Amino acid sequence: MRITFLGATHEVTGSCTYLEACGKHILIDCGMEQGPDEFENQEIPVAASDIDMVLLTHAHIDHSGKLPLLFQRGFRGQIFATRATADLCDIMLRDSAHIQMFEAEWRNRKGQRAGREAIVPLYDMEDALGAIGCLVGCDYEHEIRVAEGICIRFVDAGHLLGSASIEVWISENDVQKKIVFSGDIGNVNQPLIRDPRYLKDADYVVMESTYGDRSHGETPDYVEELVSVIQKTFDRGGNVVIPSFAVGRTQELLYFIRKIKEDKRIHGHDGFEVYVDSPLAIEATRIFMEHMYDDFDEEAVELVHRGINPIGFSGLKTAVTSDDSRQINFDTRPKVILSASGMCEAGRIRHHLKHNLWRKESTILFVGYQAQGTLGRALLEGASSVKLFGEEIEVKAEIRKLSGISGHADNAGLLKWLGSFEQKPQKVFVVHGEDKVCDIFADRVRNELHMDAMTPYSGTIFNLADGVCEKEEQPVPIRKAEASREYPAKKNTPYARLLAAGQRLLTVIRHNEGGANKDLARFTSQINSLCDKWDR
Repeated sequence: MRITFLGATHEVTGSCTYLEACGKHILIDCGMEQGPDEFENQEIPVAASDIDMVLLTHAHIDHSGKLPLLFQRGFRGQIFATRATADLCDIMLRDSAHIQMFEAEWRNRKGQRAGREAIVPLYDMEDALGAIGCLVGCDYEHEIRVAEGICIRFVDAGHLLGSASIEVWISENDVQKKIVFSGDIGNVNQPLIRDPRYLKDADYVVMESTYGDRSHGETPDYVEELVSVIQKTFDRGGNVVIPSFAVGRTQELLYFIRKIKEDKRIHGHDGFEVYVDSPLAIEATRIFMEHMYDDFDEEAVELVHRGINPIGFSGLKTAVTSDDSRQINFDTRPKVILSASGMCEAGRIRHHLKHNLWRKESTILFVGYQAQGTLGRALLEGASSVKLFGEEIEVKAEIRKLSGISGHADNAGLLKWLGSFEQKPQKVFVVHGEDKVCDIFADRVRNELHMDAMTPYSGTIFNLADGVCEKEEQPVPIRKAEASREYPAKKNTPYARLLAAGQRLLTVIRHNEGGANKDLARFTSQINSLCDKWDR
């Protein structure tokens, strides 16, 4: 009964935790690292083909984005998630694969001219579809026996449609332990989705700390702030460009803008248009509506009962194709443009920034967390110019941030969630926060909640049955922290895929122990024939 911390340790993205219990190998999340990383992450300590199941807290790519890579390397188990998370992963993993393939092709076109070796995308559409086929949709609040001695339950974390904290009960060798994986805890009073549910007991808690060092402050009037930004920008003749996460934040903003239009709060620009320029966001909005009765809060459901679409209104336009996207910037009328990605690292938002950053009439409005090293963070911190598509763009547009809007609980919200445990956990493992933030929040857990807390680095192993740390890893800084590691050209080669296939073959061989002699002989013959063909 051991837990190994792999990703999002003293970092915010790339969530991944490995759990060994009852003879099973389990991952909790398998996320992609986004933006530059500060520390090296250790690999999953067993072959992907040996992983029996994945428990997924929610669909955001920093929690789910490497599931296709796991499938590519031989994983064929089940991925348990809430029903809404499974539906969102269906579109988000396909979108991620498309981005991986497109960017690899683009880099290879440039690399070919420079004589560089071709790179292989991290994964492709076939890998994404394979991972999607492993998803198992589950209901909130239902205990599920996933293996002998292991039960799980998803409870609403209030962070995103379908997001969950996961309770895991383990019974092994007459030892019973309960582990709670917080997932990302949501902010209270968000539009559309419910507030996080508070739990009562656990032996161990794996706790996120994204905003563990700061407060969002008093809940602002988001509608009033949006009205102010839109009115001033339109009066100048500019566009309001909003880098918005396609899943979650875009739908919240549509909810606010619907209210603004309904109350006729923008003067002199009647019928102004709002563009959602993201095929992913459009698909996600459809999924939000499909799950409205299961996941929406009471206020949103009441609107639905009154025949009002909470996230739809007159003047809402969608851009599906690239041509649709390009046409937006040929229209000189002031408008609101919602486009992904939310941190400006990829996607169509970069084209809209290229067309608007140099215009003093326009406003770039940030509405979500900007990780260190991202273009969004650089703009918020006052960059005077940025490079887009090989061109230096001077920043003249007004740069704003919608204060307080966040899908994450702040430090008070995190402490409230953790403080709700009536039975104090034996240990709280603080993860999913920037380096210093993890330590700051762990200190508050110790001093204010009087709970034992530690901040593991990647590779740390803790024995849950005995309550002892078997291996405490030290941080290994990345030599070039400014370089993204999501294009491992040398690691993700056809040979690496072949090696993963060989590991899967060994797993299949082990699974066939005790099989009929006739079947095993035929299997052996097939393997030997293949080896004879390729042995050089």
